[in-house]
Amino acid sequence: MFDFELLLIFCNFVSSKHLNLLVMIRLKYFVEHHVFGVCTRLGEKFGISTASIRLYFVYLSFITVGSPIIIYLVLAFWMNISRYLRQRNNPTVWDF
Repeated sequence: MFDFELLLIFCNFVSSKHLNLLVMIRLKYFVEHHVFGVCTRLGEKFGISTASIRLYFVYLSFITVGSPIIIYLVLAFWMNISRYLRQRNNPTVWDF
């Protein structure tokens, strides 16, 4: 986990350019690991790179004024429901 006190210490020694880069890397890590994973799942299913799917998603969002966001949320909901149903149909030893 990232220590924000360490970031404050390095703020005195690092230029603002490097600090912005550090914040962007941290934001990228958070988004890639804590978002629903819809683009990753679609990439694995269709054999397309995840980066290109994300890029097309951003382009479509700008062209259609955000309507792919609704599709993204529906797919994320569907993925969570299917994961829940799979776990419910196949309980582990610890679920009893």
